[in-house]
Amino acid sequence: MSSKLMRGTAVLTAGTLLSKILGILYVIPFYWIAGGEEATILYQYGYVPYQIFLNIATAGVPLAVAKYISKYNSLNEYALSQRLYKSSTYLMIFTGIISFLIMYIFAPLLAGMQEVSGGTSIEDITTVIRAVSFALLIIPVMSLLRGYFQGFHSMGPSAVSQVIEQVARIVFLLASTYIVLHLIGGSLVTAMSLATFAAFVGAFFSLVCLIWYYRKRKPGIQKMIASSENKLQVSTLHLLKEISISAVPFIIVGMAMSLYQQIDLFTFARVLTYDGMSGKAAEDLLSIFNFSVQKIIMIPGTLALAFSMTLVPLVAASFHKGRIREVHHHLTAVFQVLLFLVVPACLGIAFLADPLYTIFYGYNADGSMLLSFFAPFAIFFSLFSVTAAILQGIDEQRYTVLSLLLGLLTKSVLQMPLILLFGAKGGALATGLGYIVSVIFTIFIIKKYANYSFKYIIRRLVLILGISFIMLLSVWIIYHGLILFLNPHARLTALIIVFVSAGVGAYVYAFLAAKAGLLNYILGDRMYKIRKKLHLI
Repeated sequence: MSSKLMRGTAVLTAGTLLSKILGILYVIPFYWIAGGEEATILYQYGYVPYQIFLNIATAGVPLAVAKYISKYNSLNEYALSQRLYKSSTYLMIFTGIISFLIMYIFAPLLAGMQEVSGGTSIEDITTVIRAVSFALLIIPVMSLLRGYFQGFHSMGPSAVSQVIEQVARIVFLLASTYIVLHLIGGSLVTAMSLATFAAFVGAFFSLVCLIWYYRKRKPGIQKMIASSENKLQVSTLHLLKEISISAVPFIIVGMAMSLYQQIDLFTFARVLTYDGMSGKAAEDLLSIFNFSVQKIIMIPGTLALAFSMTLVPLVAASFHKGRIREVHHHLTAVFQVLLFLVVPACLGIAFLADPLYTIFYGYNADGSMLLSFFAPFAIFFSLFSVTAAILQGIDEQRYTVLSLLLGLLTKSVLQMPLILLFGAKGGALATGLGYIVSVIFTIFIIKKYANYSFKYIIRRLVLILGISFIMLLSVWIIYHGLILFLNPHARLTALIIVFVSAGVGAYVYAFLAAKAGLLNYILGDRMYKIRKKLHLI
């Protein structure tokens, strides 16, 4: 496997994974401090539209900049890369201000589109949306700096800044929510407004970190610029046009999860109330599905996100040099490692959904049911993130947009009939089918335009599924043995059940993978001592 891909992915995965873990674990104290579903749905009403506006504000420019900086650097055109970065900075400042103004001014309209009869009021939703909109003023520039470093295949600044952003955001979010609700007796709306405003606080500290990195590395960058060949004569207007064309797919892919969630905010609770459920009960189910469940299933998706961020500049550099075999090598490596880690993780989450949900939020039959049903579909979300990144790397961005639109169309068409047929499960099924359609389409396009054969990956997938099945069987035996003595609906005993069951499952999976030769590829020869110590060889 490409050492550069593995190094970059390892650094970015570590930062992204730690950031995501923090972003998942904070929901445990937040859920109890804020008071459950009523607070989290109000939080979602503000945060999901913000994520869509954020993707519009950044316009996919950070990853597009990473792609083209990598391209021009590979051609020894460092001065051109620097000019591209500076022009993009002005663009990000402009789009950030415009997006903030639109979101702030039209907050009442957005609130009205999400409001459910008998649920949260338009006025409360408006307040929360306006509070989070301030983050749009700063995050686009911060994201651009991350893309700049990634274009140089330097993943450290992005990884560190992500962790700093998450820590600052969570500390402010939890502290402000606790102070407002439990110390000064403030309203839930005020608490959730500050909780969403925490996005601005986190972004500020992240930007400070990235500026420090930039100043530290500026002398080295200046040396690169001085050694630039300067053979390519490209106007600033052409650079911005090139970035804009390439950025559109990044916008769409970046908004994928948020767009699916926004469809649920518009329709999920309304369809349930149409079917006879009360507005409060429908909003509680929406909060469980759109917030609680999706926080947990995003744990495996973190790896896919890290791979996609690392993959784009590397594939782009190899593709533009005409090194097709090298491109194929990158693709085989990333698909194999991704499936090796994500498939058992998602299936394991589905299998241990009851105690897992209890650990995070306390026992809830609906939450456990939705988590168990929806977790396997996270495999397809992870695959979509990576396949979409591959299409961008080989300059087939148009199909990235089309693939997501096909998925969203599938979700929109099937949402109401599936919810009426299966209740809350129908919304999860509609989302899963949408991602499946998108992944099938992107795989077909990669096969056609990258001339890449998936036969080897399919064989590996069959092997991984076989090993996963045996792993789940071992987990089933351990789990049902443990629940004879331990209560899976109490937080402490649920934690013990998950720890023991998942530990046994992970060991069985690793042991069988080692025997099948998969672990040699994943860990490499340098991990021989670890494999020996774990008795995997």
